[in-house]
Amino acid sequence: MKVLFCTSESNPFASSGGLGDVAGSLPAALRQKLVGCRVVMPYYSCIPQELKNNIKYLFNIFVPVGWRSQYCGVFETTFDDVTYYFIDNEYYFKRDGLYGYYDDAERFAFFSRACLEILPHINFKPDVIHSNDWQTALVPVYYTSIYSNYDWYRGIKTVFTIHNIQYQGKYGFDVVRELVGLPEWSMNLIEYDGCANFMKGAIECANRVSTVSPSYSWEIKDPWFGYGLDRILREREWKLWGILNGIDNKSYDPNTDFHMFAHYRYDNLEGKQECKRKLQERLCLAQRWEVPVIAMVTRMTSQKGLDLVCQGFEQLMWQEDVQFVILGSGEWGYENFFRDMQNKYPGRVCACFGYVNELARKIYAGADLFLMPSKSEPCGLSQMIAMRYGTIPIAREVGGLRDSVVDSFGGGGNGFLFRNYDTGDMLDAIKRAIAGYWRRDDWRILVQRAMRWDNSWARSAEQYVRLYREAMN
Repeated sequence: MKVLFCTSESNPFASSGGLGDVAGSLPAALRQKLVGCRVVMPYYSCIPQELKNNIKYLFNIFVPVGWRSQYCGVFETTFDDVTYYFIDNEYYFKRDGLYGYYDDAERFAFFSRACLEILPHINFKPDVIHSNDWQTALVPVYYTSIYSNYDWYRGIKTVFTIHNIQYQGKYGFDVVRELVGLPEWSMNLIEYDGCANFMKGAIECANRVSTVSPSYSWEIKDPWFGYGLDRILREREWKLWGILNGIDNKSYDPNTDFHMFAHYRYDNLEGKQECKRKLQERLCLAQRWEVPVIAMVTRMTSQKGLDLVCQGFEQLMWQEDVQFVILGSGEWGYENFFRDMQNKYPGRVCACFGYVNELARKIYAGADLFLMPSKSEPCGLSQMIAMRYGTIPIAREVGGLRDSVVDSFGGGGNGFLFRNYDTGDMLDAIKRAIAGYWRRDDWRILVQRAMRWDNSWARSAEQYVRLYREAMN
């Protein structure tokens, strides 16, 4: 089986979030399952130079963009036994960031069509083309409306994965008619609620549609979670799959991770205590190793449940002897709140703004509890990473959190859950977790169980292989 994985980002080349983590890990896991998976992504200027040194030029072609043809350079490298192709056009991709530009519709229409145009030139005809999120949602649309009619392309199947349905690629039809270049008869494929919607087109055209967790696959059929696409998803639910993301166990390994203050294993946790002590020292927290440390590594947005944290924070500080660490950036109001709390509770609260991978990993290793009270969460990787480092998640029962965190009430779980988006419910779950922390023998068993929990990509890759086979039938 041969698969072309189309993505707008991938670790370690360029990434802004969860999609980059998936694209950097899933293709390698598929290779382990004997799937011939290759990746195509834009050739951003922000790719680190040490990686660019191993990227070689192959050829260039011209790709239709509306009524024009644009230069498309193709570069290649191999990383982690996976072949990567890079689509080069400096006008579109030589910029400081990945997204957020006025011409994103044009940039990713060009990229989506280039993914299909280069195939005969690299002599790679995949059985399945797997596109991801709105940036590559036009790939199955272009294939259905144009390329499926050509002999060379005939027989290819398409799979589309929704990583976050909130971002759909919605534009006015006047823009799309000029830039996308679809045949007039097929414009209805991307028409939805009075505008052009790239993600709707992919849902319409792809042979199969997947989401990044089983719970998210049924949640987005509800208007509360579907952001307007719930109607088309209910109509096409026969093609909808939910596959839980995984993490790279080789990268996130507390026994080898070079970012950490000390190494440890599930059967020898002494190093975790040293990680906690050093973290407290670095973040100017009181040197009290016995006090539970609650951590968050998150975007500071309402989607991540920061409203609940802000509402219940002072009550938590008054009633419980805990320390709190947060790393992230986002909306000014949340950043300002945690800055104030750090000043109000010196030695107990530390707020770090921005994102530093090295510090994030030290927090995963040095904390005792990891808080994720999300309003919505397609999958979430932080709870899996926290478990890998023996830090027990406290999470809301939503999306991928529901699928990966099992409440430890009654034994056998790996964390603590609460159901309602409610401050009181969140605080109750935190207090249950703190009470469990003080039962030291039971806590050690819980930590060891969480560290052994299977959140690997090997599990997820097997399900993707079954998805591809179903798409091909």
